[in-house]
Amino acid sequence: MKILGIESSCDDTSVALLDCSKSGCFIVSEKTASQIDIHKKYGGVVPEVAGRLHAEKITPLIEEILKNKSKPDAIAVTSGPGLITGLIVGVEAARTLSYALKIPTIDVNHIEGHIHSVEIKNQKSKIKNTIKYPALALIASGGHTELILIKKQGHYKILGATKDDAAGECFDKIAQLLGLPYPGGPQISKLALDGDAKAIKFPRPMLDQNNYDFSFAGLKTSALYYFQKNPKVNTNNFCASVEQAIVDVLIGKTIKAATQYNPKTIILAGGVAANKKLRTILNEQIKIKIPHSNFLIPDGKYCMDNAAMIAVAGYYKAAKKKYTDWRQIKADPNWELGS
Repeated sequence: MKILGIESSCDDTSVALLDCSKSGCFIVSEKTASQIDIHKKYGGVVPEVAGRLHAEKITPLIEEILKNKSKPDAIAVTSGPGLITGLIVGVEAARTLSYALKIPTIDVNHIEGHIHSVEIKNQKSKIKNTIKYPALALIASGGHTELILIKKQGHYKILGATKDDAAGECFDKIAQLLGLPYPGGPQISKLALDGDAKAIKFPRPMLDQNNYDFSFAGLKTSALYYFQKNPKVNTNNFCASVEQAIVDVLIGKTIKAATQYNPKTIILAGGVAANKKLRTILNEQIKIKIPHSNFLIPDGKYCMDNAAMIAVAGYYKAAKKKYTDWRQIKADPNWELGS
């Protein structure tokens, strides 16, 4: 089954064609138009600008991906959550294509796409990642930090989510404080390599509370006050200490949830999943404390928003013929997984 994926929920316009079956979902072709260079000027994503750029790129990308290819069997499109200006572009493109080519459509939750990003396969690679259930997913990105229990494919329970800033937002805002370019997470991690993570004792918000929720606004504020009082602080030490605080909270909550729910698979996905310290330490902790669990992370480029992950998530619905009529698909910036 050929699935065309469309993703435009934030600042990446992405289209991918995947060949999916019980053996897995393999990339046929994919293309992503990044807007990072544009949004760097503003220190973050500007919704109106993002929407306009999505509108400029979406049709040429679809045409390029489908050129000289047979008609796909289904179209999977991100319809939420995300920026309404971007979601509308992707949804309308999918609706139009569905009507014109008479191809069934599937609306996909962006977070569900990140969960299945670990199953993206490339014919040239030896990736054999398969999610075994029950599974526990930590989705950490610029706009989302969530712990999700997945009892079986398509059945989600949100155990905890951020009460304010997501982990990625915290990285980006602290990087902006230091005058580092957007996106800030990779910049902070790079500087942290030469720093002492124990140099500054930043708080670990909500780490000791008896729940699985997150909060990173307090850490951001703490970093701001510290920088204001110590403007000549060693930048490497500052970045290393901030990174360690964020990683400690993410890992602490995840291991706590894994210990309680005993999953067969633990998933780390989303943009922050590209952080090497997070990937390494979480893997080590899982081997020690939940050794029977299989730890899955996506390839680096699939941590970021991409259409391939949307196609994989869409395949599971298409296999059960859970299509959504093109007339019914709507952009929903607040769509909560499982609702």
